[in-house]
Order: sequence, then C-alpha cells, then structure tokens
Amino acid sequence: MTRTPISKELYDVISPSSYRYILNQPDICEKKRPYLILIIPVTLKDTEARTAIRNTWGHESLMSRVNILKLFVIGQPAQSNPILQQHLEKESHEYGDIVQMDFVDTYQNLTIKTMMIMNWIATYCQSARYGMKIDADSFLNVPHLVNYLHAQEESSGEDYITGSVIRDGHPKRDRHNKWFLSVDLYPETSFPPYVSGAAYVFSTDLAQKISFASRFVRPIPLEDVYVGLCLRVLGVNPVYSTRFLRLRNLFEVRKLKYQRCTFAKRITVNGFKPQQLLYIWHDFQKSHFTC
Repeated sequence: MTRTPISKELYDVISPSSYRYILNQPDICEKKRPYLILIIPVTLKDTEARTAIRNTWGHESLMSRVNILKLFVIGQPAQSNPILQQHLEKESHEYGDIVQMDFVDTYQNLTIKTMMIMNWIATYCQSARYGMKIDADSFLNVPHLVNYLHAQEESSGEDYITGSVIRDGHPKRDRHNKWFLSVDLYPETSFPPYVSGAAYVFSTDLAQKISFASRFVRPIPLEDVYVGLCLRVLGVNPVYSTRFLRLRNLFEVRKLKYQRCTFAKRITVNGFKPQQLLYIWHDFQKSHFTC
C-alpha cells in the first residue's frame, strides 16, 4: 500500500507534539521494569472506577512472579473543574499511576487519547514486554492473561497484537448512529481487520510503529478502527485470542452475566460498573479452588 503522508494540519490533531503533560510518570517503567503495563483510559470524573481498579485487577502486588504496572490516562474536560482537578493531583501524588495531557477528553477524541497512549509507551516504557489498553468498565483475569502471554512467547515476537479481532467491519453511514462515519471522512466501504478497543494486548515495539504509521492515516473518531488502519500501513495482522479450536473468545465483547467458572476461562469481560467489579472480584478469588 502506498504511503502518502497526511497534511500537517490533520497530523497535528493526533501528533504528541500538539499536547503537553499536566501530570506524568516518566520514570515508572525504568524503576519497576514491568513485564506488562496496563493502560486504562478514563476521564477526570471517573474517581470511583479508578478506586475499584486499584482494589481489584489493577492491584500491583497481585502477582508475585511478574511485574505488572497500571496507568490511568486522562485528558481535560471541555469545561474546567478545579475541584476535581485538585483531587486528581492528590491521587497522582498518592498512587503515582496517573498521566494527564491537555487534549479535550471526549468520546470523539478517543483516537487522540489512544495515540497519546502509544506515544507514552514508545517514549517511557519500551522496557516492558507487553502493553495492554483496557477500558475501565472491564473485568481482567490477570493470571489467565499472564499465563496466556507466556504460552505465546515463542510465536508472538515483534509486531504482536491480540484481542477480539473484527474482520468484517464496515462504516456506519446513518448520521444518527453512534459510530457514524461520513463518506468524506472515510470513503472506503469496509475496515481492515482491527481489535476491539475494549481490551487488547500488544508487544511494546508496536507502540512506536503505530505512532509512526499515524503520519499516513487520516484521523477518524473510531479509535480501534484507527489502530487497525495504522496496522494496515505497517503490514501487521492482529491475532485473534482463542482457546479450543477457536470456539471461545478470550477477550469477550458480549455482555456476560457473572459466573465464577465462566469468567475463569476468559481474559477480559467488559460492561461493569465499579461496584459490580468489586463484588465480582471478591467472589472471583474463590475460582482458584472451585473451577
């Protein structure tokens, strides 16, 4: 596929140099040398979600044999909220797990946020073996994920990205659809293969390569499709994560009712409020003995 750089005006929308850090953790990976870094996009007001994650799958002492770090990535609200910002800065000082940049934090700007995540990993965390982008409403089975990644080590190598792969995606042309894309913005009739943005894992070398590829891909508001478009520029195919002859998707995108032994066989399931996550996590600890 020919590479024609997008205009400077378009690239500036997603270029890391267009934005500045308000809060950063530049030394966290150098100090802790993680095997895996979990990056969770949240907004300023998602205090309850951050607390729930810190007390469940984001607890950094969860696995003694591997170093796993987590970071919350946040932009700025369209309308400033000094009180919430002050609370966030206290959180950052207490937990050291918040990165904030000055882009406007809206659903339409999730592509900007994702590219800031890729640039942060490329700049500050190349020492990690894997990065994971995961939404805050997700349940994450950390031991299952680590075991899965260890089992993939020989075959994964560089340019590895895995999750729930969508191969038959196409743009929604209905203006009332949440995922509407105009023909002007995206003239093609289908999307290349991409991983669902709810949760995906990638070798950290890909972060810098995706950042580079963004120079050739016009921004669109669908962040997971946008990453897929960058992967197409790179000639990288995402890997579908399954067990047992492709019968079970390990990165679950359907809404699943909580059942301890069902969740024990998944890496992620999404769609949970903070209080639900805390309840599930408390019960899920028993899965080691019962499933």
